[in-house]
Amino acid sequence: MSEKTISTGAVRRSTVVGLVVFAVFGFLLLRILIIQTVNFDKYQAKVINQMTTESRVPADRGKIYDRNGNILATNITTYRVFISPSSIKANSGDADSEGYVDYAKVISSGLSDILGVSYDTVYKQATGYTQYLDRTIKRKVYEETADSVREFIEANGLEDMVYLEAQSTRYYPGNSLGSHIIGFTSSDGLGLYGLEYQYDEYLKGTDGYYIKARDSYGNEMPYEYASYIDAIDGYNLTTTIDASIQGYLEEQLDKTVADHDVKNRACGIVMDVNTGAILAMATSSAFDLNDPWALTEEAKATLASSGYAEGSDEYSALQSKLLTETWSNKAVAESYIPGSTFKIITSSMALEEKLVSFTETVSCGGYLTLFGIRIHCHETEGHGALSFAQGLQQSCNVWFMTLGGRIGIDNYKQYASSFGYTEKTGIDLPGEGNGIFNSQMSELDLAIYAFGQNFNVTPIQHITAVSSVANGGNLLTPYVVEKITDNAGNVIYSHEVEVRRQTVSEEVCRAISTILEEGVSGDGGAKNAYVAGYKVAAKTGTSEKKDAGKEDMYICSTVAYAPADDPQVAIIIIVDEPTEGFLYGSTVAAPYVGAALENILPQLGITAEYTEEELEKMAIKVGSYRTWSVNRARNTIEALGLECVVVGDGDVVSAQLPAYGSYIEKASGKIYLYTDKSLVEENITVPDFTGMTAAQANAMLTGLGLNIKIEGTKNYLTGTGAVVFSQSVAPGTKVAKGQVITLNFRHMNADEDPDYDR
Repeated sequence: MSEKTISTGAVRRSTVVGLVVFAVFGFLLLRILIIQTVNFDKYQAKVINQMTTESRVPADRGKIYDRNGNILATNITTYRVFISPSSIKANSGDADSEGYVDYAKVISSGLSDILGVSYDTVYKQATGYTQYLDRTIKRKVYEETADSVREFIEANGLEDMVYLEAQSTRYYPGNSLGSHIIGFTSSDGLGLYGLEYQYDEYLKGTDGYYIKARDSYGNEMPYEYASYIDAIDGYNLTTTIDASIQGYLEEQLDKTVADHDVKNRACGIVMDVNTGAILAMATSSAFDLNDPWALTEEAKATLASSGYAEGSDEYSALQSKLLTETWSNKAVAESYIPGSTFKIITSSMALEEKLVSFTETVSCGGYLTLFGIRIHCHETEGHGALSFAQGLQQSCNVWFMTLGGRIGIDNYKQYASSFGYTEKTGIDLPGEGNGIFNSQMSELDLAIYAFGQNFNVTPIQHITAVSSVANGGNLLTPYVVEKITDNAGNVIYSHEVEVRRQTVSEEVCRAISTILEEGVSGDGGAKNAYVAGYKVAAKTGTSEKKDAGKEDMYICSTVAYAPADDPQVAIIIIVDEPTEGFLYGSTVAAPYVGAALENILPQLGITAEYTEEELEKMAIKVGSYRTWSVNRARNTIEALGLECVVVGDGDVVSAQLPAYGSYIEKASGKIYLYTDKSLVEENITVPDFTGMTAAQANAMLTGLGLNIKIEGTKNYLTGTGAVVFSQSVAPGTKVAKGQVITLNFRHMNADEDPDYDR
């Protein structure tokens, strides 16, 4: 049999195939070598990622304290409730199998009832994302609700399908206190507003991680596959805010908003004039920091009256706009026309340049004609001859137009810049706005600028500039955070007082302070800022808004500092668009500045020093005379200079009016002692005292057998000019003899004419 020969072509083909196979194996071996050596870490990480889950361990956000150690922002433990859709599917098995349980429905029904979320939402998460091990159902679940979830898990055997994760949640003990300055965080703990935003890098800390190994069904694998990385907590802020002073300021803002039906919010700042520390800052639309996304009642009313359908694009847009406006810190972000409060600054310029003497007088005829335009003073009939001090105290526009002409454009611009009106203050809060100061002013502009009209400043700019006059001429950088510390108390940062520049001399500052204080204690336009026992330097202002469509709206303000002979603290209150009452800074802002200072000054440890006249006229606190003999009680009362009236034939006092602890005026106080409680009859109708002087109101009250307690005026029963603004007991109310009626008085004086060029 003949031998078969292998063709050359077959050998060639076999060789090629062999080479190809060899090359493929060689390539695969090379890839394996590269994976095991060069790219080992990369592919190891991929494998580990497929078999592990990484749970974030949130760092505790740093706390925020007030200057006295009171907590303004802290953290509490809440829980995140989440489900494992992958485990739910695996545990449920096939619908046709024996013992099948539709865990998605069980879980959706239970969690919707406990957590108050919709059934459909939970069911969608449980069935629509079965490739996931972790789907959040609700965050910020409090302990009591979390306990109910635990009971639900245990009762239904859901340990590997429903989970609770403890989380640190931001909490604000004061709720709305200091809301615009403290700010708030997102649900993920990111600072969004205020100090929470400004100092987020310091507050937030560094999260840790807990890494667990799981199999393809989401079941946790042995312990050795787990690791833990510690979280590093955030730093703590100690602020300059005094929680008590913050409360006093907010209280007065709320009062002026209510009393005068304010349409565009009010704001205020309290500052340490010697350091620039902000002791309080507030805007009247305070919101709950623990629920910042909830609209205030005012915003809800605006939204409800908009006419937009709930859920519409227009409705949602307005809702977002209202929230943003509510959160806005008016004291820092917005600007306004300062009006006559700026006359403090113009006066300082003129005195520093020695352009005016204290004995010089100017005659005010009610207006001044400049460049063919008649510019009015608020006293349209004219003040007559006024000294420089009287010109500032009486807020005479004619005097200040005269000063403006003497100062000159270039000098005026330089001083405005020196006082900080052409730059931001640098306060450590987000969103600081700018003033609007025309650098290309004309002589007419200068005349109007000199009395505080036609340009804008921010509240923080203005109180900072006025504080430089209070402290002897140092323009300071205002600040809110005093120091930053870790949990061990180590200081990471400590603020140092920053003097930006000298504005005017100490001599000028002392002179201005004296003039302003004499205007408050004497017959100046800021009389309503008077506080018994303290020397207060104050200036009021009123300006007309220049915004389109708001020409009939006003901004009323007052800036003050005290004690005038040793200034420690300054305060400014700005009321934007008041609509009820006598609309001037002297009536809409000054009384609330005085009321705030009455509480703020003692809080700072500044002791009242009463004059002999003030001591003589101070109200007397009523003692307790129940169970006393009539004779003993009568003798004690009369020894205090008060009148005593006994009602009944008994020998022992069983009831009295006014009640123990009440205050009544010494000059007219009368105490009724009843020997039988049944004799106390509420048969006197309280009149409406609005608009009456103290003497008129007292005469009427005395005639009715009632007592008067006077607030808001230094002139007490002997003064004239101040009239009743409000009363503690509503007109028409029935009361018994001896009842105290507290009357709040105000001097109804205009402080300037906002329509000066009419």
